[in-house]
Amino acid sequence: MDSRRLVVVRHAKSAWPDDVPDEQRPLNPRGRRDAPVAGRWIRERVERVDAVVCSPATRTRQTWALIAPELGDAPAPVFDERVYAATVETLLAVVRGISADAGSMLLVGHNPGVSDLVFSLTGEHVELKTSAIAVLDVTGSWADAAPGRVRLVEHATPRGS
Repeated sequence: MDSRRLVVVRHAKSAWPDDVPDEQRPLNPRGRRDAPVAGRWIRERVERVDAVVCSPATRTRQTWALIAPELGDAPAPVFDERVYAATVETLLAVVRGISADAGSMLLVGHNPGVSDLVFSLTGEHVELKTSAIAVLDVTGSWADAAPGRVRLVEHATPRGS
């Protein structure tokens, strides 16, 4: 049976500037150091990334912008409003809607949604701190993504120095 690779990434560490709405919070210096390290980790462990769906929040966009150059030939991202402050059900709808042509997908989002998604699909509690990555295998098509059909391959929280 066919399988797909889902790479779930929580945005890198963000700043909390006064009078800035949550959606517009930027990465802080640590986040700007960690995101490229996360990109290198993905490049070393994931064969390729065919599709990228990213929250439109500033910190997720900046995280993706720092990951993408590390991947080599990264695809153009889709900035999907549904990923910001998303529930598991919403994130699952995003995953299930990925083109059947994509063998792998990278999702850049926020907690608690991304951690809840990994737990819901795999039954494994994985703490997704900022810049954390969970690599999942989905048995079947994206539309088949459901508990019992997804396995946690590995996870990590790469950090810059």
